[in-house]
Amino acid sequence: MYRYFSSLIIILFIGISASAQQSAKAKDTVQYREKYGIRAGIDLSKPLRSVLDDTYSGLEIVGDYRVYKNYYIAAELGTEERTFEGDNIETFSTGSYIKVGGDYNAYENWLDMQNAIFVGLRYGFATFSQTLENYRIYTSSDYFGPDFREDNVENTGLTASWAEVMVGVKVEVLNNLFLSANVQLKRRIGQKTPANFDNLTIPGFGRTYDSSEFGAGFGYSISYLIPFYKKARN
Repeated sequence: MYRYFSSLIIILFIGISASAQQSAKAKDTVQYREKYGIRAGIDLSKPLRSVLDDTYSGLEIVGDYRVYKNYYIAAELGTEERTFEGDNIETFSTGSYIKVGGDYNAYENWLDMQNAIFVGLRYGFATFSQTLENYRIYTSSDYFGPDFREDNVENTGLTASWAEVMVGVKVEVLNNLFLSANVQLKRRIGQKTPANFDNLTIPGFGRTYDSSEFGAGFGYSISYLIPFYKKARN
């Protein structure tokens, strides 16, 4: 009888434990609806730099659209003007650019959160003009002093393309309002250069160097999510 009673208690305990686990699983699996839509804004670093740097002026519009759970299509559209002042040359470039690609959100959000730690890929393309304002003639002796020449001839119809890897974070500070920061590593794919000198700066790409096809950049943006619909998720 004791063995039978003990066995019955053990069976009931196992049954209660299993029932509790199933109930806990049912409570843990809560279905909620996530927002899908367009998130659009501006890069704050470019207007700020325009105020602080007399040699630079720029504006960039940023946006993305959520197509699946952690995947977004993304794009940036901008315009830049920049004066480059080197030791022996001074140029002025102006033009516009577009970058298109996608982002992957590697951050697993809690319920109703929209934050992101993302990795993105972009293809960038720029059209611009560049003016050689003045340059210095190289001589082996400075006996007669430096020989600077003014040119001011504008070279139009220039283009450049590049690939870009972007890593950053997006934080929802208010309902549907996001702040974002990112860093970019770029590799130039191709370019059309003036006949008599190189592209020293490219809108959207930044500074170029003779010995490297690579470049880098960063951005700080503010954006607002316009929800189109919601999709259920466990």
